[in-house]
Amino acid sequence: MADGDEFEGGRWTNVGFYCKNKKERPVQSRDDAVYGVFATGGSSYSDSDTGRRRGKRRKGDVIGSKADLTKPAVQFVPPGTVRPSQEIEENDNANNKEEEKGSSSRGLGFGLGFHYGDTKEKERDDRMQDDEASLLRTEERAEQRKEERERLNSSKHATSRRDVTGGSDIGMFKAHIKGIGWKLLERMGYVAGHGLGKNEQGIVTPVEAKLRPKNMGLGFNDFKEPKLLDKPLSVSNKLPSSELWSKRRQGRKKGVILTMDDLLTKKQEEGAEVFQQKVIDMRGPQVRVLINLENLNSNEEKEQSDDIPMKELQYNIRVEIESTEADIQMKDRQLRREREKVQSLLEEKKVREKEEARQRKQLQTVQVIAGVLDRVQDDNGSGLLTLDSLLATFLDLKNKYGDDYKLCHLSVVACAYALPLLAQAFHGWDPLLNPSHGLEIMRAWRDLVQGDQPFEYADSTYAGTISPYTQLVSEVILPVVRLSSTNTWLVQDPEPMLRFLETWDRLLPPLVLQSILEHVILPKLAAGVDSWNPRSETVPIHVWVHPWLPLLGQRLETLYHIIQYKLGQVLHDWHASDASAYMILSPWKDVFPAANWERLMVNHIVLKLRLVLQEFEVNPSNQNLDQFNWVMMWANAIPVHHMVHLLEFGFFNKWHQVLYHWLCNKPDYNEVWNWYMGWKNLFPAELLANERIRVLMSTGLDMMNSAVDGNEVLQPSTTENVSYLRATERKQAEAMQQAGTSTSILDLSFKETIQAFASEQGIPLMPRVGKFHNGYQVYDFGAVGIYMFSSKRLLYAQAKDGIWSAVSLTQLMDMNRTVRRWR
Repeated sequence: MADGDEFEGGRWTNVGFYCKNKKERPVQSRDDAVYGVFATGGSSYSDSDTGRRRGKRRKGDVIGSKADLTKPAVQFVPPGTVRPSQEIEENDNANNKEEEKGSSSRGLGFGLGFHYGDTKEKERDDRMQDDEASLLRTEERAEQRKEERERLNSSKHATSRRDVTGGSDIGMFKAHIKGIGWKLLERMGYVAGHGLGKNEQGIVTPVEAKLRPKNMGLGFNDFKEPKLLDKPLSVSNKLPSSELWSKRRQGRKKGVILTMDDLLTKKQEEGAEVFQQKVIDMRGPQVRVLINLENLNSNEEKEQSDDIPMKELQYNIRVEIESTEADIQMKDRQLRREREKVQSLLEEKKVREKEEARQRKQLQTVQVIAGVLDRVQDDNGSGLLTLDSLLATFLDLKNKYGDDYKLCHLSVVACAYALPLLAQAFHGWDPLLNPSHGLEIMRAWRDLVQGDQPFEYADSTYAGTISPYTQLVSEVILPVVRLSSTNTWLVQDPEPMLRFLETWDRLLPPLVLQSILEHVILPKLAAGVDSWNPRSETVPIHVWVHPWLPLLGQRLETLYHIIQYKLGQVLHDWHASDASAYMILSPWKDVFPAANWERLMVNHIVLKLRLVLQEFEVNPSNQNLDQFNWVMMWANAIPVHHMVHLLEFGFFNKWHQVLYHWLCNKPDYNEVWNWYMGWKNLFPAELLANERIRVLMSTGLDMMNSAVDGNEVLQPSTTENVSYLRATERKQAEAMQQAGTSTSILDLSFKETIQAFASEQGIPLMPRVGKFHNGYQVYDFGAVGIYMFSSKRLLYAQAKDGIWSAVSLTQLMDMNRTVRRWR
C-alpha cells in the first residue's frame, strides 16, 4: 500500500509497518456545503481541511490525569483507531534497555566493527526528524486556513452592511431573503435590477402573505388570492441587525430563575401534590427514587436516550430540584396549616372571651337573684310574706332577668312559696256555688309561671314531671272541687258543675281537667245511672247525661248498656198509647250505636205497634185516627225499612180493601179524592220518599182512576199477585236471553217484593243464620231454601237433590207444596 494513500508518514521497519497517523476524510466547511463548486479558492477540499475537528480527541492522545467530574465514573468508550507509533515507541524503549544491558555484557560490535546500538539509534533519529517535519507542515496549513477563514468572514460582514445601508433596490430584496439568496444569485450570474431567469421574466417583488382559512381549497367561495406587493418593504421597517433572528440565537436557552412564590403558584395551578413517602420506580433498567409522579413517562424516555450529555449529573440535579420543590411545598403546606390553626385559635379566643364575659355577667345576675331570694326567705320566716308581695317580687325578677329567670327555674321557686299562701286563700271555697272566686289571683300566677306557653308545651318541658302551674292547680283547686262534688253536687243537676268548668276553662290545665272528668264526674254519673229507676224518676235520664257528651264522649259508652237494659225492662209493660216512652227513647236515637238502637226498636216498639195496627179500622164515614197517630209518632225513631214493612202489612191491606169496596158502590169521587189526600198528608215526608210507600199509594190512585174511567176495578190482592208474577217472569226471561250482560239499573225493592209476596201467600220468609251460597244470604221460603240475585232480578231455589236453579214465583209455590206433601 502506498505511503500517501491512507497513512501519513507510513513506512516499513524491521518490526513492522509504521505510520505517524491515519489520514482522515477532509471536513466539509459551512461554505463548502452552501456554495459547492462555486466556493472561493476553486476546489472545495484542501489540505488545510485535514486539521483536527474542534472538540474531538485525536487517536493516540493521552488522557490527562485530572479527573473529569462531569462524566460518570464508569462509561463506555467508543472504539478508536490504533496508533502504531505509540506502540513502536514503547517497544523501542524496551529494546534499548535490553541492548544497553547486552552491550555492556558483549563489549565490541559484530562483523566489521559496527555497533548494533548505533544502527538502532540512527533509525530512531531519522524517524523523529520525519515526525517533526510533518508536524511543521500541518501547523503551517492550519495557520493558512485560519487566515483565509477570517478574511472571508470580514468580507461577508462588509458586504452585508453595505447592502443593508445602500439605497439600491437590491438592498430591499436582500432584506427579505436574509442574505443567503443574494449570494447564491450573484454566484449564478444575477445582475441587480433585472428579472430572474434566463430571459429575465421572473418577479423580484415579494408575494403578499395571506392566511387561507382551514381546509379551504383553491378558488373556493370567491377567496381573494394574494397579490404582488406594489412596493417592496422599506428598509426602515427592517429590524436592526442585532435583533435579527438567527439560528445561533435560537439555539441558545436562557436560564430561568424560579422563585418560591412562582413555584408555589405553578404547583397550585397544576394541582400537584407532594408524596408523604418516597416512591421507588423499578420499571426500567435502573432503580429511580421519585418524589412526585409529574412527567414520569417523559423523564423515563429522556433518561433512556443515549444522546443526553452527562445523564448522571442531570439526573442528580433533577432529583435535587424535585426534592427541593417537595420540601418547599411541604413547608408551605405546614405554614398554611399553622396559619389556619392560629386563625382558628384567635377565633376560639374571641368566643371564649365572649363566653367569659357572658358568664361573668350571669354570675353577677345570679348573685343579685340570690340576694332577692334571701330577702323572700326572711319575710317568709317572719310571716310578713303575702301573695301580692311575692307576686310583685318575682314579676320584677322576670322582667329584669328574663333569660336567667328561665335558666334558674325561678317559677318553681315561686310556686313553692305561693302554694301555702294559695291554699289559705281558697280554704272554705265552694266552686259550685261561687265558681268565680279567685279567678284573678290564679290568672296572675298563670301569667307569671307559665307566660304565653300553651299547657301542653309547659307540661312537656319538664320531663318526667308536670309544669309548676299544673302542679299548683292540682294541689290547690282540684282537692276543693273533689270535696264539693262529693258533698254537695247532685248528678241529676249538672248545671253547677258545668258552670264551674266553663268559668275555669282557660285556667284549668288539660291534665287537671281530665282528672276532674274521669275521677270526679264520671264516677258520679255511673252511680246515678245505677240508682236510676225509669218508673219512678220524674226527670228523664237524657236530661242529666247528655250535657256531658261533649266533654266525656266515648267514655259514656260503658253507661249505655245499663240504660238500654233498664229501658227494655220498662217497655215490656208499655202500651203504644203512652207517649212518655217516645219522650224518653227518642233523644237516644243518635247517641246509642245504630245496631243497639235498631234492636231496641224491633224488640220492644215494633211489636207493640203491629198489635195496634191490627186493631185499627179504616172507616171513611167515622174515622178514628188515635191508633194511627200512635204509630206515626214513632216514624222518625224506627228505622225506615221496619216502618215501611209495618205499614204495608198492617195498614195498606185494610186501606186498599176499604177503597175497593167504596169504589165499587159508585161513590162521590170528589169525596174519595179528599179522603185519599187526607191520608197522604198524614204520612211524614221521610216515608213518602220511600219507593215502596209510593207504590202502595199509587195502587190506590190507579184504582180510583179506573173507577173514574168506567173500567172494572180489580181487587187489590189479585192485582198485586198478577203484577208480581208477570214482572218477575218477564225479567227472568230477559236475564236468560242476555246471560252474562250486566244492567245499569238496580231495583232496590226486589227483596221487598219477594217479602210482600210471601206475606200475602201466608208463607214465612226467614233468613238462615250463618248460611250463604255464592256470597248471598239463604232464606227459608216455607220449606224451600232460596237466595236472591238482586242485580239480575233472579230468584234461585234449592231442589231436593241440592241443586240450585233459577225459578219463577209460580215454580217456587209449586216446589213449596211438593216439599210439604213429601214431608
